[in-house]
Amino acid sequence: MTTTSVPGTQWRGPIEDGELRSLFEDAWGQAFVELDIVGRLRAHSLGWVTARHEQGRLAGFVNVAWDGALHAFLLDTVVAPAARRTGLGARLVAEATDGARAAGCQWLHVDFEPGLRAFYLDACGFASTAARLVNLMAGGI
Repeated sequence: MTTTSVPGTQWRGPIEDGELRSLFEDAWGQAFVELDIVGRLRAHSLGWVTARHEQGRLAGFVNVAWDGALHAFLLDTVVAPAARRTGLGARLVAEATDGARAAGCQWLHVDFEPGLRAFYLDACGFASTAARLVNLMAGGI
């Protein structure tokens, strides 16, 4: 398989619902039905980072949510299958980190599946913590 080079990342880069939905579906292998993804990003996120193939096609994305003050949160970090293992994911996270820092955030949080531990801890520099969560849809708490 040949990968297309990805020149870089862009904080709050232009993005459309259809291309983001397609990236999610290609990367995660399942249909993504949420409507108005971009509208929700603009309304609720500190920012997001995009990366595009030289042809302009979306190659990567990460959303940066926040509490409006000191805490930012990475959500939906995704890289197109053809652009994986190129360092793009780490570049997306680095740009997101810079954007959160520039906004005055002191802490950047991320939750991830066990298989992504080396990526977030080693490649991106996150520290391991004892954070916990509750599944509200499963009747927790």
